[in-house]
Amino acid sequence: MKTTLLLFISICIFFNTNAQIKWKEVTSEYAITNKSVKVFESEGNYNDSAFRAFYVQINTKDKSLSLGMDTTVKRRITPLQFNARLNNPLVVVNASFFEFSNNTNVNVIVKDGNTVAYNMHNITGKGKRDTLTYLHILGGAIGMTKSGKLDIGYTYTDSSLAKVYFQSEPLIPFRDSSATLVLSNANIKNLKPWNVKWAVGGGPVLIRDAQIHITNEEERKFAGKAIKDRHPRTAMGYTKNGELIIMAIQGRMKGIAVGATLGETAALLLDLGCYEAINLDGGGSSCMLVNGKETIKPSDPTGERPVPAVFYVQ
Repeated sequence: MKTTLLLFISICIFFNTNAQIKWKEVTSEYAITNKSVKVFESEGNYNDSAFRAFYVQINTKDKSLSLGMDTTVKRRITPLQFNARLNNPLVVVNASFFEFSNNTNVNVIVKDGNTVAYNMHNITGKGKRDTLTYLHILGGAIGMTKSGKLDIGYTYTDSSLAKVYFQSEPLIPFRDSSATLVLSNANIKNLKPWNVKWAVGGGPVLIRDAQIHITNEEERKFAGKAIKDRHPRTAMGYTKNGELIIMAIQGRMKGIAVGATLGETAALLLDLGCYEAINLDGGGSSCMLVNGKETIKPSDPTGERPVPAVFYVQ
């Protein structure tokens, strides 16, 4: 009886805590007149912490809308500069992870059906036991097929291949002495061509088959307990009826917005009805513009961080 009572109390605390988050539609505040695009802002705290986030809901069945990726070449510009370059689209949001030395994306990006950025599949071994070995992984990505279907998969890319390859199940990372992961490797025999109009990689995947399923162990995006740290986040997911959800979570601002863990981000997206969802680059990169106007406040002291790629809706 005592155990049952404690379990009931725990369940009540869980639902009361997570019920704090409410969403208010603010579409009109961003002068959006297309009924296929809606904007929502969070109200109140989340899990007893200061919280601020926005999400955009897009009806991808509306043929008047254009969705896609835009990238620079070995340079970075702010989302607002991308906004001007794209002639003021409805939505602009940061996308893939990138490295600072060459200002290049480190995740797959497909633009207008063409692969323009590639995954890093190999992690060089460290320490005495792992010297001269490489850990091989497949990174998660979200995309839209040429038939208009949204999808999330674990992707393989190579500059010598015309197409991106993917599989629905995550790859169990494996280590060997090869510096590259090749398509003929027996460990990735389930891959098949991914015929997408656009795609963007990130990771880890947060939701699969309408359940929270964070595949950080398979994708190796965050080390140790980092997935439990609260930070600004950018994430994308989709519902079974073809609604694309883009979420930007403000963070690193004590008393205003602490951010979210990956688990909290996944829970928010699941609550919005996402069938699949994926984490994208976050932290100081997180920024979402609607009609050229900022939603969350970027965490970098200088404002919007320059990035090499964005996703847009126009």
